[in-house]
Amino acid sequence: MPDRPLKLGSRRSPLAMAQAEEARDRLQAAHPGIAVEIVPVTASGDRVLGSLADAGGKALWTKELDAWLMAGTIDFAVHSAKDVETIRPAGIAIAAVLPREDVRDVLVGVASLAELRPGALIGTSAPRRAALVLHARPDCRVITFRGNIQTRLAKLAAGEADATLLALAGLNRTGQGSVGTPLDPEIWLPAPGQGAIAIECRSDDGETFAILSAIDDRTSNEALHAERRLLAALGGNCHSPVAVLSGREGNTITMRAALFSPDGRDRVDGARSFAAEDAAGPAALAADLLARAVPSIREHFVGSQGD
Repeated sequence: MPDRPLKLGSRRSPLAMAQAEEARDRLQAAHPGIAVEIVPVTASGDRVLGSLADAGGKALWTKELDAWLMAGTIDFAVHSAKDVETIRPAGIAIAAVLPREDVRDVLVGVASLAELRPGALIGTSAPRRAALVLHARPDCRVITFRGNIQTRLAKLAAGEADATLLALAGLNRTGQGSVGTPLDPEIWLPAPGQGAIAIECRSDDGETFAILSAIDDRTSNEALHAERRLLAALGGNCHSPVAVLSGREGNTITMRAALFSPDGRDRVDGARSFAAEDAAGPAALAADLLARAVPSIREHFVGSQGD
């Protein structure tokens, strides 16, 4: 064990800090006597008021912590896995994944999509959520809602929209699990990585890797990596609406995924079962989805363009 406190980097948002505290507490329970210091940073993504995709994508959530990792300012960093870009910088790797939380989305403002008034305004900045809403209720209109949980709830309370959508995992982790109505994940598929906490360190830092291995949840880790392999094979970006739900029975992962056109009009669904260690399974599902997708969907996924 190191003879100094390990430094854990985290964004400053209440949810990010709750995740960092969970990682610290699990690590200290696994290694009694180890000291962990949480080092917060304000990420670029927290400063963006408009479209995250237009401003630089998911890297806005990670780039400050990535720089600190590579400089040795921190030893490891904690992230909401769904916010980590698919292609990561060389020298940084996911060392552990904590036990996955509830993957469902929550509808806030009304009890169901059917209860929304005609032409209702839905606040979200996520292309997946926007596409799902517009696919189910094409009469509705989506407006951009950015900010942390409390900011979005405040915008809703101020009447800026009729409803919004939040991740139940984030609500649970911040003690707000009673907010809103959870949506059936078999119908309303979640985002890849939703509910998972990814812990990263430098890929050449064997000591930290070994320490973090004690809190790695293998089932959650394998599911997350399978979903990230799907994203890599699809070649999507922050504008690409994609949803995925992974189930598990024994050593077999069953993955269901859906791709959308951004306006929600077109949708293609697929499913595949494969061994947890089978890296080719997610890629095969991606190829099947892209082969059957109409142009309005396929144009948003570069995986359809070949080598």
